[in-house]
Amino acid sequence: MGVTRVLTIAGSDSGGGAGIQADLKTITVLGGFGMSVITALTAQNTLGVQGLYEVPEDFVEKQFDSVATDIGIDAAKTGMLANSKIIRVVSKKLRQYGINKLVVDPVMVAKGGAPLIVNEAKKSLIEELLPLALIITPNIPEAEELAKSKVSSIDDMKKSAEIICGLGAKNVVVKGGHLAGNPVDILYDGKNFHEFTSERIDTKNTHGTGCTFSAAIATKLAEGKSVFEAVKTAKEYTTAAIRFSLNIGSGHGPTNHLAHVLQESERYNCIQKLKAALQRLNAEKCGNIIPEVQSNLGYALPYANKAEDIAAIPGRIIKIGEKTRTFGDLAFGASSHIASIILSAMKYNVDYRCAMNIRFSEDIINICMSLGFDVDNFDRSDEPDDTKSKEGYSLKWGIDSVLSKRNSIPDIIFDRGDLGKEPMIRVIGKIPADVVNKVISISKKLKTL
Repeated sequence: MGVTRVLTIAGSDSGGGAGIQADLKTITVLGGFGMSVITALTAQNTLGVQGLYEVPEDFVEKQFDSVATDIGIDAAKTGMLANSKIIRVVSKKLRQYGINKLVVDPVMVAKGGAPLIVNEAKKSLIEELLPLALIITPNIPEAEELAKSKVSSIDDMKKSAEIICGLGAKNVVVKGGHLAGNPVDILYDGKNFHEFTSERIDTKNTHGTGCTFSAAIATKLAEGKSVFEAVKTAKEYTTAAIRFSLNIGSGHGPTNHLAHVLQESERYNCIQKLKAALQRLNAEKCGNIIPEVQSNLGYALPYANKAEDIAAIPGRIIKIGEKTRTFGDLAFGASSHIASIILSAMKYNVDYRCAMNIRFSEDIINICMSLGFDVDNFDRSDEPDDTKSKEGYSLKWGIDSVLSKRNSIPDIIFDRGDLGKEPMIRVIGKIPADVVNKVISISKKLKTL
């Protein structure tokens, strides 16, 4: 199959974080060929919109014809459509060229609160464009405007989705980022509701998230993905872009459209660096630092956000006499335990992508201090009962309890254990060679005692 052709019909953001610019970045990164029909020019930056120039509707039509008659369109998305004339012309062209994979992002206000669509155009959007939409993706304020009802809960989101679907859209995704708690997006397909939940990311740099999300959906629809799969993939892509957003400008910075690409391009390098470090570890007699539960060494892709983004050893690092050995090929997602340590560290500094667990003893802690390592610890007796009862939360709590109080990542984080919990030392670093060098130096010093 050839490259998929995705058209964005939207306004230009001179600051590069939203609009046509965000759409084309997203489409390209996700493997599509992006094309554009520019409906408006904005003088815009991270602080807001300083000016708006609406493109004449006859020139909007000319752009559409140029693209459709030569290159062709597999899927399209709309963003800012500033007036009724533009909405009518865009709707006419969508019908003329039979574009049924259409994502409508009903852009009404900029992130800073400036209006991007006049009141007259809202009626045209609902009557002309919405019935053509395979998917419409309103946020909470937009859903309230379209459904004419207050949205303050997930139940309200579902009710507004049903109302908007009744206006003609085949599928509705109400984005829940404006509500408190972890953001939940609701997909309504006319019969069933589907919820997509992600972690709340503490950042002001969310400029262009709606554009990015809708462009990602359109790109996946162009590939032939189902509505559910397209929304799911777009949610994951946008969450990663927000998680590793760019601190550019003095206001709401943009999302990081390259986070996904950098991850994928680093898979081979990640495995190779991990393999080289393990070969060096196995060449040394480091069996004296392996705990009863055995060790693991993990290394994360750039911008990792889940265990599947972290390579480790499926069979762990085991002790054979004085030596260490590993069995099985390195694999991503092989260790949820080591992944939990790394992901917790990366929340505070994305450069710290590697960790290894080694056995605990007071002698080893003293050695770490004598070697000049930055050493910190947490006490499991301080752990709240609600995290103890949740699978996989205990270690996250421990690492976070240390890092949340610091301005830097330590070399060593340890705990002295608790009922059913073996005491453990975690060695943290930026790359596998860094972590393994620390571990080898600890092992050598331990032999001299």
